[in-house]
Amino acid sequence: MAVTTPGRPTRLSTFRARLSAPRLLGVPLVWLLVAFNVCVGLWMLLSSVKSASEIFTDPWTLPHSLHLDNWARAWSQGQFGQAAANTVIVVGGTALGTLLLAAPAAYVLSRVATRWNGGLIMFFTLGLGVPAQVVVLPLFVVLDDLNLIDTLQGLCLVYIASSLPFTVFFLTGFFRTLPVELEEAASLDGASPLRTFAQIMLPLARGGLITVLILNIIQHWGETVFALVFIQDTSHQTLSLALLGFLQQMQYNGADWGGLFAGVAMVVLPLLVLYVWLARRIIEGMTVGSVK
Repeated sequence: MAVTTPGRPTRLSTFRARLSAPRLLGVPLVWLLVAFNVCVGLWMLLSSVKSASEIFTDPWTLPHSLHLDNWARAWSQGQFGQAAANTVIVVGGTALGTLLLAAPAAYVLSRVATRWNGGLIMFFTLGLGVPAQVVVLPLFVVLDDLNLIDTLQGLCLVYIASSLPFTVFFLTGFFRTLPVELEEAASLDGASPLRTFAQIMLPLARGGLITVLILNIIQHWGETVFALVFIQDTSHQTLSLALLGFLQQMQYNGADWGGLFAGVAMVVLPLLVLYVWLARRIIEGMTVGSVK
């Protein structure tokens, strides 16, 4: 048993002393950032139910009356209803399609030891650093040859391709944290590798799968670059394009700032509710996946 000299600081106390100063500075900054974001969100919601004159004359006060017609006008004139349906279809299909492709690939990379594994993992890792602007033109040519320009299916394929590097990289680290003994026991019981993956490993990796599913939804919900290039018909536009189109209409139909804030709220609120609801699960999944 280690004996410490009275009055002499131990390594643990020294570490705590070093940690206390950054913590004392960091915690207030984090709460200030949280308070700022909450205030911005409340200001956005209040502005969405104000008249245009109130937004400029009384920007920091409660609305004198609720102008819910701002939401109705944005929903109808800005075509946010159809755009919301298109966004749900594209984002949901992208998230599920990405998981169907990335989960088996990540499992194989984490379990099968070959000389190609390091190169393949590096290949997916390099994909994280490719800017969207670099691949827009090649993707446009490929989708044009496949007659997938201005279709939700083409946009979904582009989103899946852009999501695979991060998803495979994330799930590879997550699968490595799962115990190998369970696979060995399943093999002794006669289970095939496919059955072991589907019935044993996937349920164990549920936390990581849900985390990466939510992160992909957040990533593509408000995406604009690919949607602006590959979608041309307004009936196929997503929420981000509907918001951009509504902003352009204001240049010709007058400044409808209340409707604009209502449109921004339609884009932001679903993601905010989803993140608040599942924030703990996201953090737990990322924490488990980062430790081997």
